[in-house]
Amino acid sequence: MDALTVIEGSDVDALMADLGRRARAAAQRVALASTDEKNVALRAMASSIRAQEKSILAANAEDLADARAKGQTGAFIDRLVLDPERLEAIAAAVESIAQLPDPVGRVLARFERPNGLQIERVATPLGVIGVIFESRPNVTADAGALCLKAGNAAILRAGSESFRTSLAIAEAMREGLDQAGLPADAISLVPTRDRAAVGAMLSGLDGNIDVIVPRGGKSLVARVQEEARVPVFAHLEGLNHVYVHGNAKLEMAKSIVLNAKMRRTGVCGAAETLLVDRACAGTHLKPLVTALLDAGCAVRGDDVVLASDPRVTPATEEDWRTEYLDAIISVRVVDGLDDAIRHIETYGSHHTDSIVTDDEAAAESFLAQVDSAIVLHNASTQFADGGEFGFGAEIGIATGRMHARGPVGVEQLTSFKYRIRGSGQTRP
Repeated sequence: MDALTVIEGSDVDALMADLGRRARAAAQRVALASTDEKNVALRAMASSIRAQEKSILAANAEDLADARAKGQTGAFIDRLVLDPERLEAIAAAVESIAQLPDPVGRVLARFERPNGLQIERVATPLGVIGVIFESRPNVTADAGALCLKAGNAAILRAGSESFRTSLAIAEAMREGLDQAGLPADAISLVPTRDRAAVGAMLSGLDGNIDVIVPRGGKSLVARVQEEARVPVFAHLEGLNHVYVHGNAKLEMAKSIVLNAKMRRTGVCGAAETLLVDRACAGTHLKPLVTALLDAGCAVRGDDVVLASDPRVTPATEEDWRTEYLDAIISVRVVDGLDDAIRHIETYGSHHTDSIVTDDEAAAESFLAQVDSAIVLHNASTQFADGGEFGFGAEIGIATGRMHARGPVGVEQLTSFKYRIRGSGQTRP
């Protein structure tokens, strides 16, 4: 196996161009791999991760030492740290992807034309997928495995803080691919910390990258969306709303709001704004605000919300546009469904929004009119997750309107082509 070699201070453009060419060649082989071949490779990759536990954890210890020396936060360290239990979870996740249905070759539509032509629309791999991510080393395994299952090659660019760990995981996965008879270059981790590598990927590597997926903070995603010369699957922010309609049950609303905000405050599916209908504000607003405050969540509200509890602080215009990713929520009273939808359209990020109501007509209007990747009725926004959709895993959440939208799992990592079968037809 041709192992990855860490390269520092070299000609990054030449390095990346070579990486792109090798990934394209690997993608052509993997696109034709059978379901069994891919599943055998995924299981071999999981076994190799387990077998290389010692070297992966040693690499992680070095990354952790550097992160602590730089004074990184506790939350950052927690995202970075691996132990035997977490590493086993990574291996198990790779293994589980082998259990997913193969998305390649699915017949998406089949029809016959009056002239006798038989036409099928069939799912095909995208090609080479570039994934740029920051501190979570598990993304190396998740992204590489998902791309492979969908018949793609992956070029992975890890953040400098997780570089050694990600490189060790990628090496293990490449070894598994080699053992299974598939090209190791189907999964490559950029072997340099040089930031110029990101720019090279965003340029498309001479046409050898077909899609870019950024996984990280707002500044990374913004740069990718601004500079990429290839399609991007991403979301810039998860500025999500829960709207408590006038016909909502209070206890259900309270349960959903608390879960949507407080289950995990730092994930992209967390609610950042609560909208309460004026029609139920007299009975629902104070209990909802009190429940949030008592759960340790800071509440920033409009004038009506301020009057509901002395612990509430005034909301500014900027609060309605803020993804807190923390135990903070902005709360506003709105004048009915249309006003709620107008607020979401004005301030939202088209990620995930929920309505709580027993009014089926209001719910259907909300689901139809709110232009977000994920819209929910009587459920928490924290269900914005590929695993919760039954996708098995996801490479990220996309809020664009082209191709993939919402959780990007194996099916979303495919395109399609038309296969047409004739019996000698020519066009008049």
